[in-house]
Amino acid sequence: MSEKTRKSSVALVEPDHLATGSSAPGAAEHTLEQAIGNQVRHHRKHAGLTVAELAVAAQISPGMLSKIENGQISPSLSTLQMLAAALNIPLTALFASFEQRRDCSYVKSGEGVVIRRRGTKVGHQYQLLGHSLDGDVVVEPYLITLSDDAVPYTGFQHEGVEFIFMLSGEIEYAHADRSYLLSPGDAILFDSAAPHGPARLIKTPMTYLSIIIYQRP
Repeated sequence: MSEKTRKSSVALVEPDHLATGSSAPGAAEHTLEQAIGNQVRHHRKHAGLTVAELAVAAQISPGMLSKIENGQISPSLSTLQMLAAALNIPLTALFASFEQRRDCSYVKSGEGVVIRRRGTKVGHQYQLLGHSLDGDVVVEPYLITLSDDAVPYTGFQHEGVEFIFMLSGEIEYAHADRSYLLSPGDAILFDSAAPHGPARLIKTPMTYLSIIIYQRP
């Protein structure tokens, strides 16, 4: 094999964890035992119970409960019924995460919901392009349009992080004690707990994509 051919062959080999071009971990493949264990732990903590307290209420040993929560054993139906009764939840709740769907939010062009966000000013239009369906993290994607009569406002402040991608127009965007010039194709990612917002509207009308990500309360 020539050196050129060898290099070409090597270039085609790509580690599985890089196959998507993202550093995000692969989707977890949970077994039924792990799914049940996660639900038992979740509902136990929600009820404010310790492992020992729930074990007594469900008439099983703390060791067995610990193994169930860690997905190490497959509990019998009678054990699950006793756990559900002790947690005051329906038996089906223990299977919820295993049966949950992988949903998708789909919005056609021009059909995003126009809403008013906290701090919305004259000439600022927010079009919600989708919504988080489940999970611990909330993602809010907005298409923001600033018209010719829009006014600058740098007082936005909320939990999470925000990503902005400029689509049209030109703006000077403030974050904390700095400002950034954004033209079409420019992007900025920042901690949204600091004051931020459009400080100077250079070329209107303008549009940009804003994606806000934060922990679900």
